[in-house]
Amino acid sequence: MFTAGRGRLGALALVAVGATVALAGCSSGDPLDSGSGGSDGASETIVVGSQDYYSNEIIAEIYAQALEANGFTVERDLRIGQREVYIPEIEDGSIDLFPEYTGNLLQFYEPDTEAKTSDDVYAALTDALPDGLRVLDQSPATDQDSYNVTKEFSDANGVTSLEDLADVSTPITLGGNSELETRPYGPEGLKSVYGVDVSFTPIEDSGGPLTLKALVDDQVQMVNIYSADPNIEANDLVTLEDPKGLFLASNVVPVVSEKITDEAADVINTVSAALTPQELVSLNSLSVDEQQSADQIAKDWLAEQDLF
Repeated sequence: MFTAGRGRLGALALVAVGATVALAGCSSGDPLDSGSGGSDGASETIVVGSQDYYSNEIIAEIYAQALEANGFTVERDLRIGQREVYIPEIEDGSIDLFPEYTGNLLQFYEPDTEAKTSDDVYAALTDALPDGLRVLDQSPATDQDSYNVTKEFSDANGVTSLEDLADVSTPITLGGNSELETRPYGPEGLKSVYGVDVSFTPIEDSGGPLTLKALVDDQVQMVNIYSADPNIEANDLVTLEDPKGLFLASNVVPVVSEKITDEAADVINTVSAALTPQELVSLNSLSVDEQQSADQIAKDWLAEQDLF
């Protein structure tokens, strides 16, 4: 097993819970500023959580800082872990706001779902969540699982699609976080949907540098990397097409508790609407390539968008 501690990139520093940006004193021209609208919510602390994944932490920071700019009191509980770890904390009310991904979250609750498209997945997700939880508006930004191979492997085997893997004569090992082995789109999904047999090697850095090294060194021949990861383009990887929809559409979507008021939801929906797929890749690049902290990336992006 390959491991890299808690973070996706070992070099990234964790954002301290108390290290918030002083946004509450924003000018009256703030398009998110609801005046006294946040005052009701400010009396109750909103706990914002994130996965142990740098991109998810950036989005959580964007939510948190936008809420703080509008007078809400926010507590951060970031880089918790993967879905099996943090979902119970969302369900029991320990966390009030969490950036999620529609397709993966739907499959967590309904592994046999037939929904595939963005709109269908979102509609199914709204019905699948347990009592006390709901999703706000989904963002245009996507960051979904994808299977990637090196260009050399693609060229040598004529592989550009998951369908093509069935014609590869040499053994294929899939690398990814350990939970991928039992996901609906893991080895069993590849077998049932595409007739492809693969072995599996756990690499615990969510598609980070250990995953890339294992792929480039041919320790594994295919890896799971999130689609908004700048390393795909930077390393000239080939993302295999998925014509049969093994992966569900996965837009960024906030999952919230009953503590999130309409005023708070308006703030979150505003920033979600402004986050595009390419902007998410660019934000991720600032983390991966420039080692900027999530709080600084969030602060700068909100300023560039005139959102505070």
